[in-house]
Amino acid sequence: MAKIGTQKKVTVEGVEYTLQFPGHREQVRIQDRSTTDRGTFSSEKIAEELFKHVIVDPKVDWEYFDGNEEKGIEPKDGFNELFTAASTFLRDGK
Repeated sequence: MAKIGTQKKVTVEGVEYTLQFPGHREQVRIQDRSTTDRGTFSSEKIAEELFKHVIVDPKVDWEYFDGNEEKGIEPKDGFNELFTAASTFLRDGK
């Protein structure tokens, strides 16, 4: 299992992303914050947690993938692949 601060680089759609393991306590907190009132995981909540705590470079958010015409932000591809890689890294530390 990974130690806090362990990093992994993944390339998605030609962009290199750095993932960082936030530690076991934060891993559990992320799981708790991503759980709905009915005890199921919220994909939206887990994505926001991954954006904030696991995907450290480049920093990403919803606009990074969806774009924002008013701000001149072009949408990027690869959300699902990066989401899967970051989720797996958080869960397995690999």
